[in-house]
Amino acid sequence: MTSIFGGNLTWVLVTCRKQHAILESVSVLIPPYKVCLCSFLLGCTLKFSCTSHFFIAATQPSTNWHVKENARDHHTSKFSSKELIVRRGQAFIVTFNGTEQPEQNLTFIAETGPKPSKLAKTQATFGISSTVSKESWSAVLQSTSSNSVSISISSPPNAVIGRYKLSVRSTSSDSSSPASLGTFVLLFNPWSSGDDVFMPNKAECDEYVLEEFGIIFAGNKNRINSFGWNFGQFQEDILNICLSMLDRSLNYRQDPATDVSHRNDPKYLGRVLSAMVNANDDQGVLLGNWSGNYDGGKSPSSWTGSGEILQNWKKSGFKPVRYGQCWVFAAVLTTVLRCLGIPTRTITNFSSAHDADGNLRVDEFYDASGNHLDRAADSIWNFHVWNESWFSRSDLGPSYSGWQVLDATPQEESGGIYQCGPASRNAIKEGDVDLDYDCPFVFAEVNADCMYWNYDPATGKKTLMFSKSTVIGQFISTKAVGRDDRVDVTNDYKYEEGSKKEREIFKKARKKLGLEDKFDPTAPTPQEIDQKPDISGKFKVAGPLEVGKDLNLILVLENLQSDAKTVHVNMTAWSTVYTRRPVHEIWKDSIPVTLSPKEEKQFPIKISYTEYQQQLTTDNMIQVTALCHVEGGIQVLVQRDITLDNPAIDIQVNFCPFALTAVAEKGENELLQALSSPKEMFCSHSAMVHHGIS
Repeated sequence: MTSIFGGNLTWVLVTCRKQHAILESVSVLIPPYKVCLCSFLLGCTLKFSCTSHFFIAATQPSTNWHVKENARDHHTSKFSSKELIVRRGQAFIVTFNGTEQPEQNLTFIAETGPKPSKLAKTQATFGISSTVSKESWSAVLQSTSSNSVSISISSPPNAVIGRYKLSVRSTSSDSSSPASLGTFVLLFNPWSSGDDVFMPNKAECDEYVLEEFGIIFAGNKNRINSFGWNFGQFQEDILNICLSMLDRSLNYRQDPATDVSHRNDPKYLGRVLSAMVNANDDQGVLLGNWSGNYDGGKSPSSWTGSGEILQNWKKSGFKPVRYGQCWVFAAVLTTVLRCLGIPTRTITNFSSAHDADGNLRVDEFYDASGNHLDRAADSIWNFHVWNESWFSRSDLGPSYSGWQVLDATPQEESGGIYQCGPASRNAIKEGDVDLDYDCPFVFAEVNADCMYWNYDPATGKKTLMFSKSTVIGQFISTKAVGRDDRVDVTNDYKYEEGSKKEREIFKKARKKLGLEDKFDPTAPTPQEIDQKPDISGKFKVAGPLEVGKDLNLILVLENLQSDAKTVHVNMTAWSTVYTRRPVHEIWKDSIPVTLSPKEEKQFPIKISYTEYQQQLTTDNMIQVTALCHVEGGIQVLVQRDITLDNPAIDIQVNFCPFALTAVAEKGENELLQALSSPKEMFCSHSAMVHHGIS
């Protein structure tokens, strides 16, 4: 037979006794060495010693991965796994039974993917060296003993991430087969300066990679709300599920070996995963639903963490989980990218444009009664949540490195599938919309111009009421590092709204897309754009914004001219989802108004709870509109999006702190008994209030 470390073994049996063959003397010939063994029971594990420097195990070596110590050094201690999880570009220790002089005759093989290849950098073969290599895999001897060897193994900072098989073989014979030491998982390393995801600020690394809980912002520009989310990237089996996502992507199905070879690149992985989080093309994790009807699944607003979603996806045989909306897609992508080691955060953009036709302009249509018509492909969402991930852009240049926008919400196809990004945030601010990936779409989300049209369904005629360049992209928000506060990052996406620089960047972006000189039959005429309204208007809130209570508003109209104006006002209120798609009409009214020169008038509006009770969606949003027909002038649209809070829940808790302390000292069982017997414990009064989040 042949040893796994080379050489032919010749067995010489001297005596056999009955049913059990007793080896009185065995000669093991491993040229050019000879080892003698005495009195072994056939079938027992063979333990033999020799004067040569060979492995003493003829089977798979016993491996100590030093999981606890390596995890501490690699910031992977939070993972719920017994498997070694380390980060690339950093050494880890492994100990196994081996030779006294391993530097002379050991070679390691690290490989990942279905077809490991040195050319594709999914396989590395390396011996023991005196120093760590920064360019390739390397092994440095740490210590040896009579029956074990400890090796420090390092991967390059640009290694492919994923699950690796590590093997070792003796170099004394080219024909020897490698012995498997086991498997480990390699992740991105934001703590390593050579990694594309390197983040120099330690507090930011802790927040954007290691933090499992976060805050997501929602609501509308007038009323920003927030809610907590459990990202749970270190929960049991989540890492395996994240790796499964990569292996179920369209890229992997089409060419597994090539896909795995690209997994050293965070921009490649980010783009692939932005597609896999939604289920539109690839049976990914989440199925989107914006209808307001969530039969057959869970309302998107009922999710509180990513772990349950990812676990459900796996348990169902990788069938899409029902249902998600933008913040759910973004939260799950945050979990996956943080799990793999890419610093990631959620971003909320208020008054977010969905520019379906790529002209950096969004069109909204209203009929003569003031109803918001759902007829355009474009839309303006009350808020939209996407991701920013931190990594360098060697494909674009250092000025475009840093935060990159990724969006897993399926809105528009990119490259034939629903994926978005990575788009350099710096490129968005500077109007460099010709760069990869999806910069025009993201630029429009934060800086498109808005066109408001009056549309006559009978004739199909549309008339521009007015346009605005300062509506889109407001209060762009993310969670603060180490705190639950909101941080405004609007100025990182664009120059000050309405400034000369901001307008120059907008024109630059249009020019790069060839829109400045392109004829657009749907575009407004210069005369339409330059027309000025005779009156202005706004809605003011005049009472609590809470489900279960009447909605009280004030319509304020002001005459901007020096002559009197006669106005006919058509008002409507609709329940909407957060994308501002109208769902149910709640209320309507019409009033005639006469305004003296420069006069301002106020008109109280009351929408009772009984009017909106049955029409409200789970988003608790109402859009109120007043379309003002001015005699002899242009029409004026007054609009406000309202988000109602859920009623507060008051929980009264009566307890005696002395009794609580005494019981707690006795242990958990006594405490539970006391909680079930209020008379034994509660002797004073306190209150805890939990506020609902809309």
